Amino acid sequence: MNARSQPPAKRRRSVNLSLDEAVVAEAREYGISLSRTSEAALAKAVKEERWRRWQEENRDAIEANNRWVEENGIPYADLRLW
Repeated sequence: MNARSQPPAKRRRSVNLSLDEAVVAEAREYGISLSRTSEAALAKAVKEERWRRWQEENRDAIEANNRWVEENGIPYADLRLW
């Protein structure tokens, strides 16, 4: 694989974190990357919060759509093969 086919490197920022000493020691003992693990957990939390907020912002439309389907059925249901 050449350099052109690889995705661009992500920019990284140094940050300070306060973590439980015992957890850090055990993670290091097991060879767990604190940076990568923290980044993955933070990315997951951000994704979940983004989804929660989207659902909240679109609650009225989602509820209206659900009511419409309850009253009218699934569109084109007669064309479904299952």
